[in-house]
Parts: sequence; structure tokens; C-alpha cells
Amino acid sequence: MSAIHANLQDVRGRIAATEKAANRLESSVSLVAVSKFHPAAAVEEAITAGQHIFGENRVQEAAEKFPALRASPNEIELHLIGPLQTNKVREAVGLFDVIETVDRPKLAEALAAEMERAGRRPDLLIQVNTGEEPQKAGIPPTELEAFIELCREKLRLPVIGLMCIPPIDDEPAMHFGLLAEMARRHGLETLSMGMSADFETAIRLGATHVRVGSAVFGPRPVTTPS
Repeated sequence: MSAIHANLQDVRGRIAATEKAANRLESSVSLVAVSKFHPAAAVEEAITAGQHIFGENRVQEAAEKFPALRASPNEIELHLIGPLQTNKVREAVGLFDVIETVDRPKLAEALAAEMERAGRRPDLLIQVNTGEEPQKAGIPPTELEAFIELCREKLRLPVIGLMCIPPIDDEPAMHFGLLAEMARRHGLETLSMGMSADFETAIRLGATHVRVGSAVFGPRPVTTPS
């Protein structure tokens, strides 16, 4: 058994145990294996071990890595979990099944135009800057209601949920709780929150998707793709 296979077994076991402890339905939480900076061979190992949902931070890296992987009979669901520039929208809409980082009106408008042009509608999550950090992407909580209305009512975008990345020095539980409450208020069922260090806390607070990288693939390679 490869290290990645063993890691996946461990993470899946921890997810299942936390679901049970939190009185959640079995398999109610999806594991997004974050493969950024890891080679296609590592993704292939994960696929062999039964993993089919992957997260990538950059459109260019995903475009280089995943078309060949998707040529196999294995069904892959690919999430964009990093910032999306408007000049990459066409490529992102064609490549990803879920875009988790919708974070500003200009991007929402570009996504709507490209979906209309391409006839392809990946699911969207709105990234919320729960810590209101000036250097971090995401819609501030106070602006979320108006942004959801823009996305849903005016642009008719397929927004299915919310995503957050808590401030590194804060207790993540309060941010996960805030995101879950905002999702309930707006009738959004998908909550992408929690990473390698805190995904069990996120599950207890309602996560439907956890984004786990190092606990699955190990440390990032010393040399990362350009």
C-alpha cells in the first residue's frame, strides 16, 4: 500500500468517526483531496485508492495536470479552490466542475457571460472573508446578502454554497459556525470549510466538503510547478 493510499484510509476513517460523533449521516461529508503542487503521478495514486474529488489552486496547473488524468475511465470531479482572475474565467469554466472562490461582482459577471457563451455551468461557491482580513480574498459578511442576490437573481448563477479560509491565528470554530449560520440563512446547502489541521472541527459545525492536502499527499514538493 502506498503512503497516499494509507493517508486516504486514515483521513476517511477520521471523517467517518467525526460524522458519527456529531450525529451526522454516514458519507455526508465529501473529501476534496488538494493536489496543488503535487505531480500527476500522486493524483493517479489517489485515484487508484478510490479518491475522485480533487482541488487545485491554479487554473494553469490544473490545465496541465488533469486533462490526461480525465482521459482514463475514472470519474473525476475537479474543484478550483484558489483565486480566479477574470482573464482565466473561460479556461476555468471549461475545466472545473466546481468553482469555490467566487468573491467579487466583476468575477461573477464574467462567469455569467462565459457560462452563457459556453453552455457549461459548473457549480459555484461564494468565498466569504469571515475574518474580514484586508489582504485576503472573499466577500465580507456584511456584503454577502447583496452579493448572493446579484449572483442568483440578476446573473442567474448556479450558486450552491459558501466557502471560507479562517485567519491563521484565530480559533477556526467561530468562523465555521459563522459560515454555517450564513448558509442556513440563505438556504445554501454546501459548506466547504476545514483543511488538514481542522477538518474534524469543520465537520462538527456542518461542513459538507473538507479540503485536505498535506494529510493526504504529504508535504508540498520543495520545487513547485511554475
